[in-house]
Amino acid sequence: MFRLARLAVISVTCLAFTSLPLLSQSQPVSADQSSPQPAPPPATQAQPQQAPLPSGQAAPQQTVTPAAQPTQPQATTPVEPPKDGAAKPAGDKSDKNDKIDTDKPIAAADIHDAVIWHDPGDIASKDLFYGQGGEDGQPRPPFKFIDEDMNGTNPKFNVSAAGGKKWRVKLGEEARPEVVASRLLWAVGYYANDDYVLHIATIEGLDIKRGGKRVHNGTQVIDARFERKPGGESKQAIWQWKSNPFFGTREFNGLRVMMAVMNNWDLKDVNNAVYTDKKTGQLIFLISDVGATFATNALATSRAKDKGNLKSYENSKFITHETAKEVDFGTPSAPTGVLLKSGGILAKGYFTRQGFDWIGHDIPREDARWIGSLLGQLTHQQIEDAFRAGRFTPQQADQYVSIVESRIAQLKAL
Repeated sequence: MFRLARLAVISVTCLAFTSLPLLSQSQPVSADQSSPQPAPPPATQAQPQQAPLPSGQAAPQQTVTPAAQPTQPQATTPVEPPKDGAAKPAGDKSDKNDKIDTDKPIAAADIHDAVIWHDPGDIASKDLFYGQGGEDGQPRPPFKFIDEDMNGTNPKFNVSAAGGKKWRVKLGEEARPEVVASRLLWAVGYYANDDYVLHIATIEGLDIKRGGKRVHNGTQVIDARFERKPGGESKQAIWQWKSNPFFGTREFNGLRVMMAVMNNWDLKDVNNAVYTDKKTGQLIFLISDVGATFATNALATSRAKDKGNLKSYENSKFITHETAKEVDFGTPSAPTGVLLKSGGILAKGYFTRQGFDWIGHDIPREDARWIGSLLGQLTHQQIEDAFRAGRFTPQQADQYVSIVESRIAQLKAL
């Protein structure tokens, strides 16, 4: 009787949500982490314990546009994004780094000189502890509270720092894995935000409605992610997985593989951003929210299990199917189990994320092997530095590195 009752609840809930506009992806017509333990010295306080790698600042890069790639399709004009179910503007103007902060998909007519990847240069020389912002670019006190960002599920707020820089601070389970993910994306040529985790940060005048339990003594936050848009870029819009000028290219497919390497299951379009580079005028396409990584393949009933959870990451699937020409990955996976385990309570989370699995399916083997060859240029120390930058304990970092290196080896062997 109990099972029948629960199935009835699920059925009713599913019917209710099917009448709502969905933000989910569909197949395109074309083609136990334990509680945080004492962490190592914070990045803002001292140099890494290991000897620093060379400079970490890559030589000036030559930006590669999609048209310059031999694997690009003949036509690169994007398809106009569908208007039905399109995300509405967030109306969030709190981040003074962004002159325009909107969650509206970019229109085809507004796309010009767009880039999603650039030549990363000497990958083995990059500093994955401090990342693309470098040691000098990390956030420095004093920090002063500006305002709170009420968007998303994690507590976020904006602060000013030394030198007049402004940062967006995120608290919660996504803070640590997001830093690691941004380091790996940057290392192989994809665009990413300048992300750092500060072990302890004192915020003058801190006043937030969400995440109050994560604030100590009224002004201090622990293991908080500080994010800054690289190069003073301003957000223009979001981009869609199904409709963008890079669809079908080696670089776009490589990005799909990177999502599988890191188990980034939260691939809603709203997590993608288009920025305008002030210096070049180029439109930069990047994934701006990569916090749902290094854990499960899909949405789980517990945030502690689907973001930065070592046990979940270790037990997840990577490559699930191969053919002579293509390969399928386990991420992103449909969060079907969420409906059953939650008795239908998390049906909304299911419907807003159903249909993502195509992103990890039918990827050309040569494109997956290509991104594996780039990741393969990273040293063991560099990957370990990325997890130390995310303030994972040495033991956790070692285990994470072992899994990542195994996945890289599988890509190179395709």
